[in-house]
Amino acid sequence: MIFIPIFGIAMKIPAHTLTDIAAIIHVEFDGNPSHVVTGLNEIHKVEEGDIVFVDHPKYYDKALASKATTILINKKVECPKGKALLFSGDPFSDYNKLVAHFQPANFSLKAISDTAVIGKNTIIMPGSYVGNQVKIGDNCLIHPNVVIYDNCVIGNDVIIHAGTVIGADAFYYKKRTDKFEKMISCGRVVIEDDVEIGALCTIDKGVSGDTVIGKGTKFDNHIHIGHDTTIGKMCLFAEGVGVSGVVTIEDNVTLWGQVGVVSDLTIGKGAIVLGQSGVTKDLEAGKTYFGSPAAEAREAMKEKVMIKKIPGILEQLKQVKLTQE
Repeated sequence: MIFIPIFGIAMKIPAHTLTDIAAIIHVEFDGNPSHVVTGLNEIHKVEEGDIVFVDHPKYYDKALASKATTILINKKVECPKGKALLFSGDPFSDYNKLVAHFQPANFSLKAISDTAVIGKNTIIMPGSYVGNQVKIGDNCLIHPNVVIYDNCVIGNDVIIHAGTVIGADAFYYKKRTDKFEKMISCGRVVIEDDVEIGALCTIDKGVSGDTVIGKGTKFDNHIHIGHDTTIGKMCLFAEGVGVSGVVTIEDNVTLWGQVGVVSDLTIGKGAIVLGQSGVTKDLEAGKTYFGSPAAEAREAMKEKVMIKKIPGILEQLKQVKLTQE
């Protein structure tokens, strides 16, 4: 099987007019009734033709100025030129209604769905589950009890070890007065060629786009990757790494054991993050980092040495004071 990944895209839908969309969720609109909608997406990865929702004043300007051409919003505002607005009392819930309408739940009850496409010389061991519309390339090895959710794409020469879950829902909720309302995930996981995923790893699908693992990347066991994260080529992640959603990790990055990465940041090409570090901001390419929050390793190590010297310095100051008295 020739594997040509297409990723970073929104949830695509058959072309619908603005009037059609407004009728589905029973809302008013501003714009050309024949304005065309071709996708659903959340704010981080929108493109022309998409609907994006916004329900907080902090993000109004970002949504209105984004590439999305239809904005589902909870405030009457002026419609930007060439775009359309859908006015909703609850954009989050109405967005979920649109996702459910265009991608209704359809669970396969077979171990390997009839709609899955499996490449040549690929072995799927007992106890694994392969969902609807999954594509798996040639020469792959899927160990026992692996779960691959609907629509995921696996390249050629990929190894996935026992107990790993590919494509679970995004950890994305809106807090209500009495509950957390879940956003319906409609994205995918795309794993490129020559990737190895260790045992008991979890890789969440995109909310509406893709979570991507780049060619040649290797994961140890017990690693979690959050929704809509893009990991580059030839990366190496050791045991216990946790990466939040919407993170960009460039090529040749190494994350050692138990590194944690917060959401919506970038780790530059060739960066190395030492074990048990916490990444809370963008990291530059080609440097080594350590600590929580992570900083350049040499400076972080110096700080730790100085901290260890503080009790001795305080004792010396105490003795000087006693001598002066």
